[in-house]
Amino acid sequence: MFKAVFITFVFLFSSLFNVSAKQSEAQNTPVVGAAQFAHYLPQLKNKRVGLVVNQTSLVANTHLVDALLTKNINITKIFAPEHGFRGDHDAGAHVKNAVDSKTGIPLISIYGKNKKPSAEALSNVDVIIFDIQDVGVRFYTYISSMHYMMEAAAEQGTEFIVLDRPNPNIAYVDGPILEREFKSFVGMHPIPVLHGMTVGELAKMIKGESWINKAADLKLAVIPVDHYTRSTSYSLPVKPSPNLPNDQSIALYPSLCFFEATPISIGRGTDFAFQAIGYSPVALGDFSFTPRSIKGAAANPKFKNTPVKGLDLRTENAHGLNLSYLITAYNQLSKNNITFFERADFMDKLAGTNKLRLAIEAGQSEAQIKQSWQQGLKAFKKQRAPYLLYN
Repeated sequence: MFKAVFITFVFLFSSLFNVSAKQSEAQNTPVVGAAQFAHYLPQLKNKRVGLVVNQTSLVANTHLVDALLTKNINITKIFAPEHGFRGDHDAGAHVKNAVDSKTGIPLISIYGKNKKPSAEALSNVDVIIFDIQDVGVRFYTYISSMHYMMEAAAEQGTEFIVLDRPNPNIAYVDGPILEREFKSFVGMHPIPVLHGMTVGELAKMIKGESWINKAADLKLAVIPVDHYTRSTSYSLPVKPSPNLPNDQSIALYPSLCFFEATPISIGRGTDFAFQAIGYSPVALGDFSFTPRSIKGAAANPKFKNTPVKGLDLRTENAHGLNLSYLITAYNQLSKNNITFFERADFMDKLAGTNKLRLAIEAGQSEAQIKQSWQQGLKAFKKQRAPYLLYN
């Protein structure tokens, strides 16, 4: 009898402990801004709503568009950034205006020729919601799209709400500060390559530092991520773009994207984009792979159907900004009299300066190069401090 009672007690205690542990785990799980309906639905009542969204704009397993429609929100426009509303366009591919086949809502492209919507495009929009998963790197163009949408909203007197999401690279602040003369769609703000901010924090900074026209007129609201800190690890539930398929690619992205300005392959046209580097005929390592055409991700990748040799970075301990891959590859190609920075102008736009390229060409070490931008990073951290939402 005693044994049975004891076993029952142990079972009940264990069950209660497991429930408590699960509740504690749930309480510590980040809750994205989009999932906090009570905090922003009142601002949408009786208003015409425009959404800046893509395939990452999910609440659990439901797209934000569908979630808001079930709550009788009047969505009049969907604005599609790079890679399109469904996230199925190649990098740089033109995104066209269309109509969403599922909902019948007009789709307005904000990538290509018309990066900022016209007054006419916003004529039936009272409030814009921005809900896109970013990766915390200056040249990832979703924040450039947010910039133009914020400016259009400010000019037209349209409210702007950012539903914040975690930054998987939030722990890192590194790289050169963008210089004004190198401003482009892959770098619009005087911030480092890795800025360590969420899109909500950055939106506040864009307004607060008057980086857009009529910044003071913009009515901005940010719905922060709940249960989130700058030390919270976060694995993205959906790939943010076709060639960033997993956490490893996102961690390597700030370091490998510079290779886009060179003849080196970074794995586009494989199942491990941004997780390898390769070249031919000069071997950069022992790892061999052959890029192929992949619809919606890499229609015409470098070295299509041609074997290259280099480095497999899928199991590397990747974090922050690592210049060693770039410097080593530069030295290997230069020894063979091969032009490394084939697109020097693009390299400088990605870096936000020509100083990084010139330093590599001058033979400076990674430590020397990184030391050169420490003063700028210190000033940036001080400047961004008033806009931070998370400890």
